[in-house]
Amino acid sequence: MSALKFGPGKKSVLAAPVMAMAGLGALAAAPAPAMAAPAQCQGDLSGASWLNVEVTGVKSSSGLMAVTIYADDSSRFLASKGSLDVVRFPAKEGTWRGCVKLPKNGVYAIAIYHDEDGSRKINRSGLGLPTEGFGFSNNPSTLAGIPAFRSVRLSVPKPGLTTRINITYP
Repeated sequence: MSALKFGPGKKSVLAAPVMAMAGLGALAAAPAPAMAAPAQCQGDLSGASWLNVEVTGVKSSSGLMAVTIYADDSSRFLASKGSLDVVRFPAKEGTWRGCVKLPKNGVYAIAIYHDEDGSRKINRSGLGLPTEGFGFSNNPSTLAGIPAFRSVRLSVPKPGLTTRINITYP
């Protein structure tokens, strides 16, 4: 078999297909464009990612559902001014669904409460216990008190994940 010789003005019959394949490789290496959060998503965060939240067991349609988003930092979980955002939606009896914006894909903790009187804060008894329904990502037990941060950590590897939270009423 003889070797192909290239000279001035001569083109290989392989040049066009090789160039085309190189172009496809460049396209494959390019990052996928970021998808914007759906229009129904709420929140003040940039919205580079988002999370669908489904809450089961909501006892009435009165008031608001408050979804609180925490960064992956145990020292800020449930701390005053420790959240990234609090997003409020009208409550819906039964199964409530909402969409919240996240700054990016990553690990978060989610706390929800049913703000039945619309006061924009969770009501508590004289002992400091919640008097309104509440829940957390991953549905940890709350019989012994506030759940450990590690039990509520939620990985959001891509936009559009759905997490289901069972609400508990005192």
